[in-house]
Amino acid sequence: MAIFTHPEFDGHELVAFHRDVRSGLSAIIAVHNSNLGKALGGCRMWPYASEAEAITDVLRLSRGMTYKAALANLPQGGGKSVIIGDPRRDKTPQMMRAMGQFVESLAGRYSIAEDSGTSVADIHEMAAVTRYVGGLADARAQAEGRTGDPSPATAYGVFVGLKAAVRHRLGRDDLADLHVAIQGVGNVGYRLARHLHEAGARLTVTDIHAPHVQRCVDEFGAVSVGMDEIYAVDAEVFAPCALGAILNDTTIPQLRPRIVAGAANNQLARPAHDAELKARGVLYAPDYVINAGGIIDIYYEGEAYRWDTVRQHLDRIGDTLRTIFERAELESGATGAIADLLAEERFKRV
Repeated sequence: MAIFTHPEFDGHELVAFHRDVRSGLSAIIAVHNSNLGKALGGCRMWPYASEAEAITDVLRLSRGMTYKAALANLPQGGGKSVIIGDPRRDKTPQMMRAMGQFVESLAGRYSIAEDSGTSVADIHEMAAVTRYVGGLADARAQAEGRTGDPSPATAYGVFVGLKAAVRHRLGRDDLADLHVAIQGVGNVGYRLARHLHEAGARLTVTDIHAPHVQRCVDEFGAVSVGMDEIYAVDAEVFAPCALGAILNDTTIPQLRPRIVAGAANNQLARPAHDAELKARGVLYAPDYVINAGGIIDIYYEGEAYRWDTVRQHLDRIGDTLRTIFERAELESGATGAIADLLAEERFKRV
């Protein structure tokens, strides 16, 4: 498949492919933009149906990381990596080390962290062969009980952003009895559900893994629905926390919530869906703004890590979203397009 003419190619600085026969690794690393600093981004492992699907994902994800870092006020660029394979069946320590060697071969142009399908343990395997890793707690931090897992920070940031969206659209600060439909209750979605439950919200959930759903039913009193039923749930907020491209021509007409605020990356199947949500009266919290907690947490890793400092930075996600919502109203624009403009004002002027 051609790269330079690919519809998701956006002037990416680097797209690298690697195959390691001995471990079975098939992987792609993409660096979108490094104007603000060296690229950092997670490694997603997924059983892509084709190489073309994996290329599309890594191009979109790496671009999103550039915009995410810019609006999170972090001095770093955007990159991402994908491994083609089923993480529950194909992943081995040897494969993770082969991925680390791939990262090392780029001599620091990209630093890797965990993402969907990979874990802190996998990044530790990679760290045995590459210096360019993020999201690993140092010895002192591990002694304090931290693992380097950015999921808690991501979930908290989404919770902050969701509250900002509710305040803007519904005019309320209290989440008691607010109905939220969550798509995907894995590491981040589950933690978001816990924050919402503790704030008094009612939850409807779905996930491709039944145990994840049952955990939320048992712990939070959530109602479970089928994967295709979540869009039409009569809730105030839809929180997509699984994979991307789930806001599309099929699902948007089904949406009943007035707010979309969730952790998934690349939620819009096409940029035009941003305007379609606006036309339907749905307030969209741009995904790369609301889900920036993970890279914020990784940025502060190290001996100087303090949760209070991280939380203060995460709380600013709400401020950024309020700026986007207000500017979108002032300019009669869609929120995703406004977020893009704000990000580009930061990283394109360097």
